[in-house]
Amino acid sequence: MTELPFFVYGTLLPGEHNHDRFLKGRTSEERPAVLPDALLYEGPGYPYATGGDGTVRGALVTAAPGAYPELLALLDGLEQYLGPGHPRNLYERVARPALPSSPDSALTGPAGPVRAWVYLAAPAIVRSLAAGGTRIPTGDWLTRRPPPARRTP
Repeated sequence: MTELPFFVYGTLLPGEHNHDRFLKGRTSEERPAVLPDALLYEGPGYPYATGGDGTVRGALVTAAPGAYPELLALLDGLEQYLGPGHPRNLYERVARPALPSSPDSALTGPAGPVRAWVYLAAPAIVRSLAAGGTRIPTGDWLTRRPPPARRTP
């Protein structure tokens, strides 16, 4: 199997609750990126990405040397991915082009597309989302809630 980077867009992002649990110490690089031709939806505490006419913001994550098999197994387990087209999949792991970006740029930096694994909602979830899911219009999981209140000294 080709060792592709992973495009993450939800609870695996830096500062989110699964980042340190699954990625800390297992990555050599994490950089902002966008996933074109995708939509983002609210889920039960985590998001779902689907194909569509938008852009999802996230990060490209590269496994540390020697950590790829462990990271792949951990992420497949977290995302309830049992294999291509398995009827009990929560997500499908698919290879898609992601675009490295800069937080300050509109969409992409000078680098071109990078083929990466991304976990997209499985077909049954996609049907449910199409029937009544709540889309995150910004395509950015981190903008779904207001920023924490600032404390004044």
